[in-house]
Amino acid sequence: MDLGLAGKNAIITGGSKGIGRCTALALAAEGANVAICARGQEALDATAEEIRALGVQAHAAACDVSDAGALEKFLNGARTALGSVDILVNNTSGFGMTDDEAGWKVSVDVDLMATVRATQQVIPWMSDAGGGSIVHISSISGLEPGSPPAYAAVKAALFNHAKTMAQNLAPQNIRVNCVAPGSIFFEGGFWDMVKQGNREMFDGVVAGIPYGRMGKPEEVADTIVFVASPRANWVSGATLVVDGVQHKGIY
Repeated sequence: MDLGLAGKNAIITGGSKGIGRCTALALAAEGANVAICARGQEALDATAEEIRALGVQAHAAACDVSDAGALEKFLNGARTALGSVDILVNNTSGFGMTDDEAGWKVSVDVDLMATVRATQQVIPWMSDAGGGSIVHISSISGLEPGSPPAYAAVKAALFNHAKTMAQNLAPQNIRVNCVAPGSIFFEGGFWDMVKQGNREMFDGVVAGIPYGRMGKPEEVADTIVFVASPRANWVSGATLVVDGVQHKGIY
C-alpha cells in the first residue's frame, strides 16, 4: 500500500532510539524527509545516517525538550532544514517513576509540556500549508491504575489533549491522534534494564501479555506511520492501543 508519504516532511522528538528511531526509519522508507532530536548526539548522528541511506533528507540536533527555548530552536531548525512540516510525532518521555516532586516535574516537563509546546508551534505552519498530522505517543499506563502516578497521569493527559486538539484543528485540516503502546522491548531500553535488574518483575509483565512476549518498536512504528499518513485521512481524535492485548479494558 502506498501511504502517500513520499516528499512529506516529518519531525520526531525523541527520535534516536526505540520507537522514535524505528518511526523515523519507517517514515524515511516511505519517502518522507525526517528531522529528529534527542539528548545524545552520538545516537542521533547514527540514526540520521540510517535515514539518509534510505534516500531522503535528515536533520538531527541535540535538544532537551524540557527546555522551552531549546525545543523552539530545534523545531525552527527542522523547518528550515526540511522546508516545511507535514507531520509531528511527539515521542519524548522523562520516565517519571517516582511519586515525588522530581518524578512529577520530569513527567510534566518532558512528557506533557514538550508535547503541548511542539504542537502549538507547528500548528500555524501546518495551517498555512493546508493541513498536517500530529501524533502523540502515550502509553497504556494512562488507561489503568497501577503505574507510577506521575507517569500514568501525564500519559492520560495526552489522550485528552489529542482529542481536544483534533476537534479544534479539524477546520484547518490538521489531524491529531494518540498512539498508546504497551510494554516495548529493545536493547538499551527501559524494559531491557528491568530485565537485567529485576527479572521477576520483567517475567511478571510478560506473563500478563497473551502473546507471551513484549512488543517490538517496529510494531508500534508501523502504526504511527499509518495514522500519520494520508491513508488515515478520516482518523482524528483517536487513541490507538498497540499492546498485544496487554491492557484488558475496553477503553
